[in-house]
Formats: sequence, structure tokens, C-alpha cells
Amino acid sequence: MHNIFLHYLDEVARQNSIRKAAKILNVSSTSVNRKIINVEEQLGIRLFDRSPEGVEITAAGKIVLEHCRKTLYDFNQVRTIIDDIRDLKTGHLSIETVDSMTFGVLPRILEEFSKQHPSISLSVTTSVADDISKAVATGDADMGFNFTKEIHPDVRVVAEKAAPFGIIMRPDHPLAERHSVGIADVEGYPLVRTIDARSRNSILDQEMKIISSSLTTHIFTNALTIAKQAIFTNQAIGIYTKIGFLKEIEMGELKFVPLSIKSLSDYKIGLIISSSTGIDPVKRVFINAVERIFKTLNFSA
Repeated sequence: MHNIFLHYLDEVARQNSIRKAAKILNVSSTSVNRKIINVEEQLGIRLFDRSPEGVEITAAGKIVLEHCRKTLYDFNQVRTIIDDIRDLKTGHLSIETVDSMTFGVLPRILEEFSKQHPSISLSVTTSVADDISKAVATGDADMGFNFTKEIHPDVRVVAEKAAPFGIIMRPDHPLAERHSVGIADVEGYPLVRTIDARSRNSILDQEMKIISSSLTTHIFTNALTIAKQAIFTNQAIGIYTKIGFLKEIEMGELKFVPLSIKSLSDYKIGLIISSSTGIDPVKRVFINAVERIFKTLNFSA
């Protein structure tokens, strides 16, 4: 049952007459009658009882009619959304993100998005995981990039990519050729660790307290650029996801080796929105851009 039949059935039911419906639809009554008969034969039921005075919809016809009208309504709603997306002229999105996303991944997303929708303005703020979720939940930010292992009850994930933790090191490091490493393998090597500037525990701090207390941290920093420099100069290795080091890893300047620790291997990075708001056209086109870029990336190995 395609779109033409939906309109035919709807109008015939309204007019209780094939002839009157055909006149309104600007088609021949033969075409309308033939289409209805064809569907009746496919379904093995009569949709209308015919008489010299006109037609009367049957009980089975009423069920089909309800489906048709819902389908027409849903289709029109989709067309409206598509028209809104196609005709987007202005809009604004406020985005909060973990710092690592700003190194390579988010710029790729923003570049693609801005090419398609140059009139939509964006504001991007880096923050820590807890604050990102709170900002999105309360509406202070439209969307956020955050780790999704423990999701805030008032936000929902609309795009997601696996992003396990591993060791970031120089290609000439003794662990660089390993396929995976455990905590015991890392012991004895100085680490660079990212911390929350407000002295709160980071995601990794919370995990490491459970896993091991025998690791030696050489440098604490709240800036990923400092961590990168420490790794580049061989002062330390880092326990991070690939997200903030993607460009350097792709160019062969740094190496990522996954950690064989379940609690650190099942992390994902996601795009979140408030669970109390819908996805308007501006958000929808941004989500589409995120999904397209996510498909091209591999944070796992």
C-alpha cells in the first residue's frame, strides 16, 4: 500500500463516495476504484460496501483507514522535519566537552558541520565530566561530549563510540610493541596523570584507586598539552584514551597499547542531550555530523 492508495482510501472514507473523492483528488473514479479493489484483493477483505447511493466503510476498512491516517500523519511530520533541516538558516548550539575531544576529533566534527550549515553558530567549552553532565541536564548546555560509563539520570546518549583506556608512549618505548599491557607491566615506569584543577578525582583516579596503588606518577597536570610534551620527551608514559592523541598516533609519533583491564577497556565517549528535551532540527544535523565522523575513527586499537 503506497502513498497514492493512502490518500485514495482517506478521501473515499471522508466522502462516502468514490465519485466525489475522485473529483476532489482530481483523478478518474475508475482509477480510485481500481486501486481500492486491488488492495482489497491483496488483503482478502472488503474495505467498503458499495451501493447505488455510494460506499460505506467496513469494520476491516476502519482498521486499515486508521493505519493509513497514522501513516499519512507520520509521513507529513517527517517531511516537515526534513524541510526544516534543509532550510536551516540560523541557529545556535552550546556544547560542553571533555578536554581530550578538542584535540583532533571535535575539530573534524565542527569542520564538517560548518561546511554543511555555515549559518549555525556554535559555542564550545571544555569542562570536567561531572560538570558537563550537569550543564546538559539543566539546559545550561545544549549538548555535551562525555564518557558514558556512568550516565547522569537526566541525560541521554544520542551518539557513542568505544574509547578504552590504554598506554600512550613513544614508539621506541619498551612496551610499544605489545598488543596489550596489564598494570603489572606498567609498574616501574613513571606516569603523567591528568588531574582535576579543583582537586577532585578524575575518572582515571577513581579507577586506579580500585586497581592499584603501586604506580609511580612523575607529573600531575590538568592540561593535556603538558602530558603530551612529557610523553614526547620520554619523561613519562600516560594512561589515556586515544581521543586526545589521535593525530599523533595516526602520524606514528606516539603509540597506543590497550590495557587488559576490563574496568578500563569498556569506556565509551558519547554525545549527550537532556532527557527532558527533544531533538530539534539543529541538534539533529549536528548528531548526524558526529555519527559520520565517529564511523571513520577507531579509538580501540
